[in-house]
Amino acid sequence: MTDERTQNPLTAQRQMEPMEQSFVDYAPVYEQQPAVRESAACPHCGAMLDADADFCEVCHHYVRPDVCSFCGASFSPTDAFCPECGSPRGGIVCPTCHALSDFAFCKQCGTPLTEDAHQMLEMMKQMPEYQEMQELSHEYDRLTLEIPVTSERDQARAEAAQRLRERVLKLLAQDEGVANPDIPKVEGQRKSKEQLAQEKESKLARIAELLNKMETPPHPSPAYVRNYAMAQKPAGVRLAWVCNWKHAMHSSPCGCAKPQMGGKWVVLGRSSKQEIKDDI
Repeated sequence: MTDERTQNPLTAQRQMEPMEQSFVDYAPVYEQQPAVRESAACPHCGAMLDADADFCEVCHHYVRPDVCSFCGASFSPTDAFCPECGSPRGGIVCPTCHALSDFAFCKQCGTPLTEDAHQMLEMMKQMPEYQEMQELSHEYDRLTLEIPVTSERDQARAEAAQRLRERVLKLLAQDEGVANPDIPKVEGQRKSKEQLAQEKESKLARIAELLNKMETPPHPSPAYVRNYAMAQKPAGVRLAWVCNWKHAMHSSPCGCAKPQMGGKWVVLGRSSKQEIKDDI
């Protein structure tokens, strides 16, 4: 039961703007962050925090008792549940990986945990860029599971198996009265290690292109930036989220103290040696 004041803006939003429109054109109107505090020490570990930080990167705790970490709404420090989205102050246990999360998407596995998160993900699925990125991610996963041809013997076996297949199918067709059957070629024959590496590199390059296009610009609400970025993250590809604050490489925006400054996902690949900040 909702009224115009409490209705989630995503629920009413039916028409999605194209990717070329600005970030705020199709962004839900998240509540503005409450007044900036003075710099203060983290209540959990004592580390000094910037005035507009809502997360401690030292001890990995959310530090704003007056702001809902899930939707960004203001609420009283004595409230056990957010009056806007209903999320509990102590966090939500992810049903997939069982990690406790302070944010709308699980920071461990990316599962959407709130209604806002589910709706944000549905919004993202309407974008052509997201759809292409997911397809590329699935293709990349498939390529990582393929066993490459590593020797001439492997190649000879693969060719012998192909000839046997064609002979069996031809005999079966002739038994059914087809004199000159047209035997279709097998899709996705085994490739060399070099071919697979080249195809995977091509998929990752295109994913990186799309992620760069979908870069998250600054927004007043840290909750919105976290939710938007987590919703666009493709599965199956090793990524890092580079924030615009320190240009640090986080495992996700959930580990950034000031995601409201924006940032973007970057592709690392499976063998990357680049360091991700330990923020989960």
